[in-house]
Amino acid sequence: MESLIQTVAIWAIPVLFAITVHEAAHGYVARALGDTTAAMLGRLTLNPFKHIDPVGTVAVPLGLLVITALTPAPAFVFGWAKPVPVNTRNLKRPQRDMAVVAVAGPLANLAMAIGWALVIKFGLTWDHAFSQPMVYMGVAGIAINVLLMVLNLLPLPPLDGGRVVSGLLPARLATRFDRIEPYGLPILLVLLVTGVLGAIIGPVYSVVSESIGTVIGLPGMRL
Repeated sequence: MESLIQTVAIWAIPVLFAITVHEAAHGYVARALGDTTAAMLGRLTLNPFKHIDPVGTVAVPLGLLVITALTPAPAFVFGWAKPVPVNTRNLKRPQRDMAVVAVAGPLANLAMAIGWALVIKFGLTWDHAFSQPMVYMGVAGIAINVLLMVLNLLPLPPLDGGRVVSGLLPARLATRFDRIEPYGLPILLVLLVTGVLGAIIGPVYSVVSESIGTVIGLPGMRL
């Protein structure tokens, strides 16, 4: 039980920040491109309670933490928040601008992963009682943010990567591509259960994590 509580304490803040800033980034970029829908609905905020989805932000991550804490399975956390609403009719160039709005979320996760790497570096050089928890939390922060970034960049609607692809395709092809969206999550679940998803994103996750560690000055550290 103590181990479970420690695991939840380490992962809670990184997961909340990862999901909240990801969604807020979509809203801020949408506003910059002409759509104020998120702002009018009170979603243009870093307040996590405005973005929390009871299932995706609480139940699923907590359930995964319990499973990994009580079994030999490696630590794995995933979750999602309520999507920030974007009205494409308010965007000046809807197809292109929607792609920009979509990529803002994964880029925010990349920035946060780099920030957590800096937290690790500071924790390793700071001789204090909080040093070790900072390092553990930094590792969790890198893990969840890189995972969300890589996963969301998959070219599959309704993931961000799917919207980016749609924004780059000619209008007619984009319309056909967008028809995949209702089947996107079932396809993702099938890929997850069959292990194909891990085989796809695993190598990319490793490269991105190791690259961040190298750039920040944490070579050889298992992130």
